[in-house]
Amino acid sequence: MSLPFSPPSSAPFSAMLLQRLLSSLARRQLPSAFPLPKSVSTVISRPAGRSRLGFAPGQSFELPPMASSAPAEDARRSSFVPLPPSTADKATLYKGLEATLGSTFSSAPSFPPPNPLILVVSGPSGVGKDAVIKRLLEVREGIHFVVTATSRPQRPGEVDGKDYLFVTKEEFLSMIERDEFLEHALVYGDYKGIPKQQIRDSMDKGFDIVLRVDIQGAATLRSILGNLAVFIFLVAESEEALIKRLVARKTETAEMLLVRVATAREEVRHLKEFDYVVTNAEGKLDNTVKLVESIIDAEKAKVHRRNVQI
Repeated sequence: MSLPFSPPSSAPFSAMLLQRLLSSLARRQLPSAFPLPKSVSTVISRPAGRSRLGFAPGQSFELPPMASSAPAEDARRSSFVPLPPSTADKATLYKGLEATLGSTFSSAPSFPPPNPLILVVSGPSGVGKDAVIKRLLEVREGIHFVVTATSRPQRPGEVDGKDYLFVTKEEFLSMIERDEFLEHALVYGDYKGIPKQQIRDSMDKGFDIVLRVDIQGAATLRSILGNLAVFIFLVAESEEALIKRLVARKTETAEMLLVRVATAREEVRHLKEFDYVVTNAEGKLDNTVKLVESIIDAEKAKVHRRNVQI
């Protein structure tokens, strides 16, 4: 018949745990808390026959005398510092804990600070990549937006060095020859590329990096960076909403607009190649940016972090 198990009461159980902890600490100082006497007599007896060790029933044997280690143990025992009473002030209790454990408490961070991230933001034309990134830079510190170099003409309202680095086609080709781009491509008849040096300089300062690229550029960066960068795909709330935005921009001819619409349909099919998808709904820009920020925070809180070197 088995008896029901009754857990020990709180107070005796806590005392037992404390006793075990102190005993463990003492054993760190003392290899043998219970020294054997100088000689030990052990009697081995079996009902019949000889023991497995070869002794007859009732036969005894004596272990050889052992040298006493009491002096060394007494010296080690004297180095053990007992805990101060719980009524002691905070400073005394803190120092007492250190003394009992035999080491000081470290003031180093519990976990190393996160590495700078590279965020690759992409999505179909007209989805609002520029608006999301601009707002992100306004509300969050420690982020550097890498200005893409392009050979296309500057549009009204665009600022050279802020929206794009506008260079001639000949200048762009020279930069390719000097291996100055992390990634470059020919898009709609014009060149676009990401300068390496901008990324290096900003990451050395501890800044997170934001790259704005099209789907083709994102695929190239994935082949270069693998899983070391964070890939975010922006979508509109619907295809209808996306087309209305493209029409409202009035920056392309009807023929060019048709190309962009067809391209956008193809680009959405690459969504599964990204790490995250974020919906940028009309009139809800702040919600979109907050979601991007939560992605950044989650990535920085990971135990196994991304660590990219350019």
